[in-house]
Amino acid sequence: MHTTATATHCPYCALQCGMALTEGPQGVEVVERPDFPVNKGALCGKGRTAPAVLSSRVRLTEPLVRSHATGRLTPATWEEALDRIAGELTRTRAEHGADACGVFGGGGLTNEKAYALGKFARVVLGTSQIDYNGRFCMSSAAAAGQRAFGLDRGLPFPLEDIPRTGCVILVGSNLAETMPPALRYLTELRANGGMLIVVDPRRTRTAEQADLHLAPRPGTDLALALGLLHLVVAEGRTDEAYIEERTSGWEEARAAVMAHWPEHVERITGVAVPELREAVRLFCDADNAMVLTARGPEQQSKGTDTVGAWINLCLATGRAGRPLSGYGCLTGQGNGQGGREHGQKADQLPGYRKLTDPAARAHVAEVWGVDPDSLPGPGRSAYELLDALGVDIKTLLLMGSNPVVSAPRAAHVEERLRSLDFLAVADVVLSETARLADVVLPVTQWAEETGTVTNLEGRVLLRRQAVSAPAGVRGDLDVLHGLAERLGHGKGFPTEPEEVFEELRRASAGGPADYSGISYERLREDDGKGVFWPCPAGPEAAGTPRLFLDRFATEDGRARFVPVVHRDAAEEPDAEYPVLLTTGRVLAQYQSGAQTRRVDELNSAAPGPFVELHLRLAARLGVGEDDPVAVVSRRGRAVAPARVTTAIRADTVFMPFHWPGEGRANNLTNPALDPVSRMPEFKVCAVRLERVEEVERAEEVERVARS
Repeated sequence: MHTTATATHCPYCALQCGMALTEGPQGVEVVERPDFPVNKGALCGKGRTAPAVLSSRVRLTEPLVRSHATGRLTPATWEEALDRIAGELTRTRAEHGADACGVFGGGGLTNEKAYALGKFARVVLGTSQIDYNGRFCMSSAAAAGQRAFGLDRGLPFPLEDIPRTGCVILVGSNLAETMPPALRYLTELRANGGMLIVVDPRRTRTAEQADLHLAPRPGTDLALALGLLHLVVAEGRTDEAYIEERTSGWEEARAAVMAHWPEHVERITGVAVPELREAVRLFCDADNAMVLTARGPEQQSKGTDTVGAWINLCLATGRAGRPLSGYGCLTGQGNGQGGREHGQKADQLPGYRKLTDPAARAHVAEVWGVDPDSLPGPGRSAYELLDALGVDIKTLLLMGSNPVVSAPRAAHVEERLRSLDFLAVADVVLSETARLADVVLPVTQWAEETGTVTNLEGRVLLRRQAVSAPAGVRGDLDVLHGLAERLGHGKGFPTEPEEVFEELRRASAGGPADYSGISYERLREDDGKGVFWPCPAGPEAAGTPRLFLDRFATEDGRARFVPVVHRDAAEEPDAEYPVLLTTGRVLAQYQSGAQTRRVDELNSAAPGPFVELHLRLAARLGVGEDDPVAVVSRRGRAVAPARVTTAIRADTVFMPFHWPGEGRANNLTNPALDPVSRMPEFKVCAVRLERVEEVERAEEVERVARS
């Protein structure tokens, strides 16, 4: 007989779909929660099978310490493991200084864990060298939102507004595979008479739903947005009253746009002028409209400017800060939003405060009971931190991330991890990165712990513990408490998540991401629907589902146009590398695959990597369906079976990035960084394709068999 169902949320993407869990004769089972407004009970395969990773057969259940004698990871006690980590951190600080200690977090950590990890780095270790894998998620959109609106929240409106608008331009998102329960918002949009424009170099399952599909050359989304805005200006479709009343900087932005006339943009993007004109017609004829971006335009070395150009399109047409209109970013990771708001990002303090702001430092330092001057300044961004491993950073504490698979130029990052004096990893499973560690700590996961997360709408949610963790497993908060205690700071690091959240509330009070009016008690009593930040404390603490309706979060309350111009990708095709590579996700796997690759049902649906290429390109290579293809860039090589299609540009190939080994797509990707967001250019690099001959195939089969 089932026990009472515990209401909680999916551990994967930023929708944070509502679900309930029960324990019965067949183990932990998922039950739908139709009352949760985001997914209304719908779940994708990853959500339905999430309990499979709770099994002791696939996850870590005891600490592992690398033996000095054999070099192998062997079981150890928690005391031995924590003592070893604390000793190495102490030694590193004494020999090389605080900044030789690095900390790397994850976008799947709860708000409490992210907060505690940032505090641990800055108060206990005194290091500036902390960042997280969320830098690889929506940092470009965050930077552009900050520049234009003075505030970054993934969506400034609830998802429920999308079906009620008149037109949506969806840029670089394949919702049908990355966030399947969210596809219904686009289906409802079209059922209500609204129009959907999808921008993607591939004709994805999402693009098949569109009224208009624009397929630009990878790396040219910036030119596309500028070309659309040029047409808006040329056709007299700007909202001059709105521009005058609610914005600043239009004259400079308009001057920059005028250099991007339609025929010029067609040559850059490959999108025909009639399609550009049709996109402008659909967008401007609608009474209300939205632009939603995802990793496609954001994971570029010009991602901030690219998102800024799409924001400029919204501002010039009066489509921001108005009901049922605006710009929004579809956050990827489960707590990508909250994860950067509360201190594990290199340049931020809790409450989305800037680490360089003296008032922000003073406020947080008072909450933490330390001298503001003792807090280090901003550190390296994620890739720059990983690139410095073994050189400036000697010891790394890593929580909830698998950069061996997920980082750009992954083979190089793996080398840097191997060059460390000491690596400690806290994770649920023995990931590819954990296998390199000197100490591996088995930690609790979503269903075994309570904590808050913030979804892509800015909705703060309470994930409740539903089951007990296996013996030998501890929570990340326990890990940080144990290390802090050994390093002389035990009192400032409680292990109860509610106690941590109460401190987070105080630290965030008055900041841009103000959580001070949110409490566990309130989250328990709200029927599980969550509370939108900002939510200051006080009798009117109702939360803010819709931002910017009265004013923007800038000093003068106006949105800011930022003039931008198109520039090439950091690496364009040439005679040696004539094809463009873009990367992304598939339906049945998630991020680095560390957890989903341990679920049989998901592996059956998506068993391994592939190279998607156009029929004409395949014919030139003499490659057929499922033939192994080598993709080579200036950084490395990957081999995977061919998937031949006409649903991708003939000058472009696509690889999913969920797998390690020879098919590791991130062997190829370019770590060229956006100058503002420090986002690497995952979405476009130059490659060449090579047939894998029979002899090489046989050698590879033998290598795999030996390994």
